[in-house]
Amino acid sequence: MTKLAVVELKLLTREPGAIFSLLIPLFILVVFGSSIEPGDTVLLPMALAIAVGLVGLYMLPTTMATYRERGILRRLSTTPVRPGNLLVVQLILQLVLALTACGLLLAVGGTVLGAHLPTGVLPGVLTFLLGTAAMFAVGLLIAALAPNGRAANGIGVLLYFPMAYLAGLMQPTDQMPDILARIGEYTPLGAFRQSLRDVWAGGAPSPLLLGVMAAYAVVISIAAARFFRWE
Repeated sequence: MTKLAVVELKLLTREPGAIFSLLIPLFILVVFGSSIEPGDTVLLPMALAIAVGLVGLYMLPTTMATYRERGILRRLSTTPVRPGNLLVVQLILQLVLALTACGLLLAVGGTVLGAHLPTGVLPGVLTFLLGTAAMFAVGLLIAALAPNGRAANGIGVLLYFPMAYLAGLMQPTDQMPDILARIGEYTPLGAFRQSLRDVWAGGAPSPLLLGVMAAYAVVISIAAARFFRWE
């Protein structure tokens, strides 16, 4: 398991998509953060949601679908290293990638840009874990249904942009039609973004939105496990 994790980590560091997932949210934060106000509770939560969304909808499903397409999962089933171990390692490494991207955003936002950072650690951690679990569940479902890595990549992109729009990551929700803003709040990415903003504003995230993210994580994970194919 440890050797497998080391090998997969080396492969991940060479993957252009991993660099993309780190730099795109940082680029957005730096570009728009030049005019950030000290008490701003919008930009940094938005950048964090973008980072987790990219990892969950782009990196995770593309990697797993590509492994199945190349027969790696099938070949692993004939060795002492079971395919399930690879799935666990990938989930851990993708979580580390998401944590790295978010840590980089917090470091640059809090020090270089002087962005507001929340004081509530536990609500922030709970929101991050539930939001990441929900996005990873969607990514696993994509990986389960996509016939190959290219299809998983395309499906992830096609899902990401509508979800990002509805979540208010491409346009402020107060400038969106009320019905779209309301719908977007109950999408996995929208619930995540709004909960992060609540934490940044010094309040507690809505129990309803936390429940929405937890429900997405559980239900979609069950569906992904049901449809996932090792070969």
